[in-house]
Amino acid sequence: MRYIYFYDTKTKELGTIGIAADENHITNLFFEYEIENIKKDKNYILKETFLIKKASEQLFEYLAGKRKDFELPLLRDGTDFQISVWNELIKIPYGETRSYKDIAVAINNEKAVRAVGMANNRNKISIFIPCHRVIGSDKKLVGYGGGLEIKKFLLNLEKMNLFVQ
Repeated sequence: MRYIYFYDTKTKELGTIGIAADENHITNLFFEYEIENIKKDKNYILKETFLIKKASEQLFEYLAGKRKDFELPLLRDGTDFQISVWNELIKIPYGETRSYKDIAVAINNEKAVRAVGMANNRNKISIFIPCHRVIGSDKKLVGYGGGLEIKKFLLNLEKMNLFVQ
C-alpha cells in the first residue's frame, strides 16, 4: 500500500506539499503543482501514517532552520546509476552546493554530467534527497523539478540557517 498526506508549509514558495510512503519508506515528496493529479491517483490512500508524520515533522524542523539532516528511511527506487547519484547528493553538507560535474567525479564517472542531471530529475524525494544543492559549473541555478524559485528558496533558507543550532 502507498499512503499520502498533504501539508501546508505556510511558505509562499512551497505552498502545500504531499508526502507519500509505503509501510517502510518515504517514497515521494510532491510539490503544489503536482497535487491535483496526485489526489486523483487511486494508487494512494489518504492517511497520515506514523512515517509520513515523522517526515513532515522533520521537514518543518528543516524549514524552521532547526534541522540540517533528515533521519528517515527513504526509498531510492531507480537504476544503480541513479541510486549512486542520490547517495552522493545526501553527502552534500547543509548550506553547500556541488556542480553536476562534482557529482559525476565523486561517483567515478566524470563524463556522466548529463546523466547526473537526469538522475537529479528522477529524484522522487527532493528536499529529503537534496538535489536542490546541485548547481551548474558556472555556479548558476539550473534545473529543479519544483522550479528554480523553490530551489533558490531552499538554498537561501540553508544559507540563512547555516550557523543556527
